[in-house]
Amino acid sequence: MEIVMRSAASRICRRCSQSLKPGPGARAVSSRPLSRLALQRQSRQLQNRRAFSLFGGSQPRVAEENSTQFGSAAPPTETPSAPVLRSDDLFHPYTSSPIPEIRRRAAYIRQHALCPHSDHRPTRLSVNPDTSEPAISGSQPPAHVDFECPDCGVPVYCSEKHWAEDYEAHLQICDTLRQINEDDHDLRSGRFFPEFEYAGPQMEEAMVNMTNWDTFLYTRDFEAINNDQNMRQVTRLLTYPLTIGSVLHELSPYNIRKGGRLTAEGLKSLSALRYTLHPPRTGGGTDIKGLRPEAPPVRIFILGARAESSLPRNVWVQLAHLFPRGKFHLVFIGPESMTNRDDEFPLPPRTPSNPFGAIIEDRVWPTMKISTIVDYYHTIHKTGYFYPYDPYFDCFVLFHPGLGHPASSHEWAETVPQLLETKAPILVTGYTQYDMERDIDWVNKTCQGEFDILMEPGENIFRSQRWDLNDLDPQDITCGNWGVWAMRGKRYEATHKNME
Repeated sequence: MEIVMRSAASRICRRCSQSLKPGPGARAVSSRPLSRLALQRQSRQLQNRRAFSLFGGSQPRVAEENSTQFGSAAPPTETPSAPVLRSDDLFHPYTSSPIPEIRRRAAYIRQHALCPHSDHRPTRLSVNPDTSEPAISGSQPPAHVDFECPDCGVPVYCSEKHWAEDYEAHLQICDTLRQINEDDHDLRSGRFFPEFEYAGPQMEEAMVNMTNWDTFLYTRDFEAINNDQNMRQVTRLLTYPLTIGSVLHELSPYNIRKGGRLTAEGLKSLSALRYTLHPPRTGGGTDIKGLRPEAPPVRIFILGARAESSLPRNVWVQLAHLFPRGKFHLVFIGPESMTNRDDEFPLPPRTPSNPFGAIIEDRVWPTMKISTIVDYYHTIHKTGYFYPYDPYFDCFVLFHPGLGHPASSHEWAETVPQLLETKAPILVTGYTQYDMERDIDWVNKTCQGEFDILMEPGENIFRSQRWDLNDLDPQDITCGNWGVWAMRGKRYEATHKNME
C-alpha cells in the first residue's frame, strides 16, 4: 500500500501541490498526511484535463466521492458552478457557439478546409473507393469553406449557392455532422458525467458478456446508460482497452465458428495468449510451502501511440479488470507518444540504465505497469532491447496506423517486416472500411507471402460510437477503431519427406 501511495503522490504537479497550501486568511487544518483517496484525486486531475482537451472537450463535472472512476472533480476555478448549456440546448452553429473553443475550431476549419463543390478545381486525389469515373475538373479556383449549413451548423461550402446545388450530396452526412456538433457541445456543457464513473474489479464468479457494448457494460456492473449521447461519450475512451480485451479474452465474440472471423492460424496464436491471461489455479499461498512459479506479464506493445497514450490510466485499468489473474505491461512506443504530457511527465535523460529514456508508471494497478518510449520501434528493435519475443507473452497493437496512407506508409516500411519476424500477433484497427482495406493492400504488396491473417477484417464490435470530424476536410467523417483485423508472421512448419 505504501508503494501505491508514493507512486500517486509523485505524480502530483507543482500547481496542484501549491493549491493545497492555505492562504493568508485560511483556517488552520490538520497536519495529518493525505489519504490515498485524496492523493488519487489530485494525481488524476491533470490526466482528466489532458484527455478531454485531446478528444475535443473540457474538464467535465463528475462525482467527487468516487476517486477510482474517470474524471475526479476539477478545481473550483476550472469547473463552473452551473452547466453552461442545458441538455435541450446543445445545437449551436460553430461560428456562433457559446463555447470559445468551438468558435476557434470553426475559424480553423474556415482557414484550412476547401469547398467540395465540383465547380472548383480539385486539389487532392479522390479517396472514395466507389468512385470509378474520373473527377470533373471545375473552372473555378479552390475556395475555403465559409457557409455553415443551418441543419448541422458546420462550415461545409464556400457559399450558400454551392451548398444549395450540392444539397443532395450533403444530406448523406448532414445528420452525422449535427450529431458531432451536439456531442462537442455536450462535452463542454459543464454537466455532470455519470457515464465516466467506471466499474471496479470484476468477480471471477461473474461472467462477462462481450456480445456488444450494452451487454458488456451491464455484466461489468457499470452505471446504467440510457442515453445515446452518453453512450457515445463513454465508448470514445473505452474503445481502446476494450478492442484489445475483446480479442484476447477467452469469451471473445471473435471465434472460429462461421461468422466469427477468426482463422485457424488465429486460433493457434490467440489460444497461446489466452492461456497466459487465464492461468489455472495453482493452490499457492502466502507461506513458504505455498510459493509457486508465476508467468511473466503479457507485454502489449502499442506502436505509433498518439491519443491512446494520453488516456487517463483508470481507462486502461479496465483491461486489467477483464483478466483478474492476468498481468500486463503496456508499452507505448512512437514519436508522438508523449503528446500533451510534457508538463506531467518531463522526458528523462537517456542513460546506460535507461537507454531510450522510457517513462515507467509502476503500480498503475497491482497487475498493470505502463511504459512510454518516445522513439520509433524499428530503432529499438535493432538493438534487441525487448528480446526475446514469445507468442505466449507478447502482442502488438496498431491503432489507426495508416499503413497504406501516402503520408505515413514510409514510416512503417521498415517496422512491419520486423514485427512479422517476432511471430507474435499484430492487431490493427482502422478509421473506416476504406482505411482498413488500404492498410491490408499495402501489407500485401510490401510483405506478400510473409504473413498469415489471424482475424478477417471487419467492423469492430467495440468501436467508438461517437463520430469524429476532420477539421481539414469536413466531408471526412470517421470513428475510433471502426474496424479491426489481425496478422502474424508466417510460421514455416518442418515436414518429413519420405526418402524411399
